Amino acid sequence: MDKIEELITRGVENIYPSKEALEKVLRGGKKLRLYQGFDPSMPNLHLGNYVGVLKLSQFQELGHEVIFLVGDFTGMIGDPSDKLATRKLLTREETRKNSLVWKEQVSKVLSFDGSNPVKLMFNSEWNDQVTFKDLIEICSKFTVQQMLERDMFQERLKENKTIHLHEFLYPVAQAIDCVKMEVDLELGGNDQTFNMLAGRTLMAALKGKEKFVMTTKLLVDAKGDKVGKTTGNALFLDRSPEEFFGGIMSFPDEVLSLGFELLTRVPTEEIRVMDFKGRPMDLKKRLAFEVIMIIYGEEAAKKAQVHFEKVFQNRKAPENLPEVKLETENWEADRLLMKMGLVKSLSEAKRLLDQKAVELNGLTISDQQLKIRNNDILRVGKTRFAKIRIINWDN
Repeated sequence: MDKIEELITRGVENIYPSKEALEKVLRGGKKLRLYQGFDPSMPNLHLGNYVGVLKLSQFQELGHEVIFLVGDFTGMIGDPSDKLATRKLLTREETRKNSLVWKEQVSKVLSFDGSNPVKLMFNSEWNDQVTFKDLIEICSKFTVQQMLERDMFQERLKENKTIHLHEFLYPVAQAIDCVKMEVDLELGGNDQTFNMLAGRTLMAALKGKEKFVMTTKLLVDAKGDKVGKTTGNALFLDRSPEEFFGGIMSFPDEVLSLGFELLTRVPTEEIRVMDFKGRPMDLKKRLAFEVIMIIYGEEAAKKAQVHFEKVFQNRKAPENLPEVKLETENWEADRLLMKMGLVKSLSEAKRLLDQKAVELNGLTISDQQLKIRNNDILRVGKTRFAKIRIINWDN
């Protein structure tokens, strides 16, 4: 598979108007100006964002002009995609603060210097300047029926839930980005198709220009739920390599093939011949290693794998455990977990104890009343550890 074929097929769901049209332009030697926008509703990028970042890096390596766009203006509105309730409005200060570390988080994948640097831009630069007169003219290129076609709006109407007017304007604001940057192509997850096609509509109406849209596949399980969730939170790029490794090891077996396609640089030909039914544990470790190597570096990936095998496969406590000083040896189990900072509430502690998810020195805790000793190690679930240090312990 050559690099252009890899670019337009690997991890790609759809291309508008067609794959053939984009391939013709690329093989003709034209260098495209393209972008992906990232919503600063959270202070860190997550695994889903990383899929797009990796695809942007493919374009950069082929010499195309890549823009990494921070949606600090659109982020204040809140993308209604897949949302069955109105999102909380954010302030400019919140959106800017949330994106402070993004450049650092993607700098191992994208190059912001050299002969063809990625451009970091903020869409408030132009959207702050749009007048009400401008907005009326732009909105005249869309219809209410177009906006109501969105699945989540249809669901809200069925359930008699509120749809606020500003939510209609989100795809309009995103469409303005395309026009102001005069891009040839927009990249995004397939859950962003509606928003990206709005930009295609506006580009044609105002500039008479064809804008390509490339949608990437989502990492979802058999039920269609997004993968990359750990303890109810997305797998963010500020997690330690060890946490990231453990998070990927928790992926369901069914997403392994898609994981290699979307999240790694393993050659497509090699992925095609992998036996995903034979040894899923080994392949998950390979997947975790490949992802962490790209984001954190090879040395970090090696250490993360050693940590996983020691702590989870061989069930040994990690090194450099946090220590908590205590003044007494006698504790109620739930209150000890609270004191050690391993849970957020007594109810959580009781639930974990009932689930037999708490160990003291490798043995499941079954009694509420505990007598602890110096250097005892508590373990909650798979990832939370703490060592006990009893003050004035003499033995």
